[in-house]
Amino acid sequence: MSLAFLIFLVAWIIGMVGTFVPVVPATAIIFLGSVAATLVDGFQPWPDLPFLITFLAITILIGLVDNVASAWGARKYGGSKQAVWGALIGGVVGILPIIPFGLIVGPLLGALIAELVVVKKPPADALRAAWGTLVGLLTGLAAKLVLHLLIGLYELWRLWDPAKSVFG
Repeated sequence: MSLAFLIFLVAWIIGMVGTFVPVVPATAIIFLGSVAATLVDGFQPWPDLPFLITFLAITILIGLVDNVASAWGARKYGGSKQAVWGALIGGVVGILPIIPFGLIVGPLLGALIAELVVVKKPPADALRAAWGTLVGLLTGLAAKLVLHLLIGLYELWRLWDPAKSVFG
């Protein structure tokens, strides 16, 4: 394993864990790990620059996945913008260990409270909208997880060079 490989591996593991924490910029961590590894490995304009530009574009698109998936779920199930915001706030609060299964329960409760209190929807409609927001959030999370996994495996494959091993 080369130093570049190890640098990226650490960033990728942090990013993969961060995928499940709403406030952690997991995709950016993985991208920055790739940039650092590429620089340590000895940046070559070809093929490194096209790879990094492509990875940057994918990073931006992955960042949009959460927003699009949440909005899609909320709209598909009749949710409001307030439900999406409630789910986001609930997800942040859900990080705290005060709520069991907070990363799942937090967005659901946040959207439900927003629909009941702010939008003043009937309970059945509010529950349906909250469920849609949660479905959207989980869909976005699943998509991010798969993309992070694929990008990480590709980058590890790209950096793998037993001849440059730091262990001799």
